[in-house]
Amino acid sequence: MRVIFGLVLIVGVALAGFAVHVAQDRFAQYRAALANQSNAVIETTEVYVVNQQLRYGQRLEPDFVTAIPWPSEHVPFGAFTSMEELFPEGDEELRTVLRVMETNEPVLLSKVSAPGDDAGVASRLGRGMRAFALSVDVASGVSGFLRPGDRVDVYWTGDARGENVTRLIRANVQIIAVDQIADEDRNNPTIARTITIEAPPEEIAALAHAQSTGDLTLALVGVDDDTVISETVEINRDELLGLAAVEEVEGPQVCTVRARRGGEVVITPVPCTN
Repeated sequence: MRVIFGLVLIVGVALAGFAVHVAQDRFAQYRAALANQSNAVIETTEVYVVNQQLRYGQRLEPDFVTAIPWPSEHVPFGAFTSMEELFPEGDEELRTVLRVMETNEPVLLSKVSAPGDDAGVASRLGRGMRAFALSVDVASGVSGFLRPGDRVDVYWTGDARGENVTRLIRANVQIIAVDQIADEDRNNPTIARTITIEAPPEEIAALAHAQSTGDLTLALVGVDDDTVISETVEINRDELLGLAAVEEVEGPQVCTVRARRGGEVVITPVPCTN
């Protein structure tokens, strides 16, 4: 009995020793992996971020930005990597914030104006684009829910080919200002009297002519809507009411002569002379 107890004790001690050895080996591997990760070198680039929340229209001052290390492979497009880029030497004019920036958010070229420019409409126009104002009211202006940055479809209602029609004349037109407001972060509905859109000169000519010859109505396009409208969208009164066009069919002309015989009236067909 003592021999069996001794053998069991020896086997237990051996298994415990083996378990300790395996655990020590695993811990050694884990420490080595951590050491390798800590020794890995990640290339960084200085990127300038704002150190406080900045609102639309504020001037960007040097005290409002801080340089932080940023992985070089993931530097955001349009980020500023030097003070000379952000605040050009010899230029005393400051940039203007075009969109809200939160604390520690990178300063991007698309979110600030050029040095000296304000946050007006001109600073937001793309190359080759022009700004044009359209008159709207509570109905044509989508009940005041339009805001800068939205896209709209423009419908024209007027006389064409002798009948009243409504046609989609421009799709996905970019709004850059509503009345005097160009702040894209404005959320409260406003009944606007004018909206300013961005378009190339040829489209502005078409919109100006449409505005002077009929009524314009706007339809708000969804944020994620990328539908391309390739067909003509148009409707007239008959199509709206489901009335089919009736063609008049001309039959042969018949001429008659009426003659009274006693109490009867006799109708006699005769050749037509005119």
